[in-house]
Amino acid sequence: MLLHPEDSSPAVGNPAQQRWASSLPMNTVVLFVPQQEAWVVERMGRFHRILEPGLNFLIPILDRIRYVQSLKEIVIDVPEQSSVSLDNVTLQIDGVLYLRITDPFKASYGVEDPEYAVTQLAQTTMRSELGKLTLDKVFRERESLNSNIVHSINQAADDWGIRCLRYEIKDIHVPPRVKESMQMQVEAERKKRATVLESEGARESAINVAEGCKQAQILASEGEKAEQINRAAGEAQAVLAKAEAKAKAIRLLSDALTEQNGNAAASLSVAEQYVSAFSNLAKESNTILLPSNTGDISGMVTQVYFISKTPPV
Repeated sequence: MLLHPEDSSPAVGNPAQQRWASSLPMNTVVLFVPQQEAWVVERMGRFHRILEPGLNFLIPILDRIRYVQSLKEIVIDVPEQSSVSLDNVTLQIDGVLYLRITDPFKASYGVEDPEYAVTQLAQTTMRSELGKLTLDKVFRERESLNSNIVHSINQAADDWGIRCLRYEIKDIHVPPRVKESMQMQVEAERKKRATVLESEGARESAINVAEGCKQAQILASEGEKAEQINRAAGEAQAVLAKAEAKAKAIRLLSDALTEQNGNAAASLSVAEQYVSAFSNLAKESNTILLPSNTGDISGMVTQVYFISKTPPV
């Protein structure tokens, strides 16, 4: 905050800002400087020193308080301005500037009105930075845009004893037609994302169905394989059981033949099977093969008996 001795009104700096402060203090020899203020003293029209907060003494008539600088953070509204983006879209942008005086001497003698100078610098820098970006990037890179503006202001305002702490864009107004086209673009982008998501869902569903069919076929083949293995194992066990039963029967028959009258019992069994075979043959077929001596039953039995006693060749 800057005060000039010629000011009769308490309004300070750019009139649009309407910043108010008390008038310059008079030289009363003993002065009390408030905290966060710097009083610039001139002696016989030349810079003498800066009064620190607290008790200070001045020489009457010779010393004069020329400027009063506030060391607090200053907030300035940057008026709305027109800017043209890289893709030739006219934008209306306003912002807020946060400043602090770091060197009261430079702020007093380096520029006539530091706040007004920084405001104009912020506006010109804003137009310059917006001319480097397209409309879409202005909204996406808002933070980097603020950072670039702060950097550019600090480079120029260093000679003025002022440091820009931050700059914030408040509002960005676009022409109505451009706004309508942007809304249409947003709707188209949303429809595109919805279509993509729907297609991805259909693809995932088809993949899941295919995976399910694949797993089902694998499980079915494994089940069929296990069934065949179990059936083969069962048939093998059945064959082994039959073979073991037949071997046991043969062993029992062999033991029976070695006993007394075993050959007579075997001959009787063979004769019975011989007669039974002829009877079954008569039931199952129209053609009957009969031996030449069918009337001689005793001869047939005797023949069978001798056949059974004849050892195999």
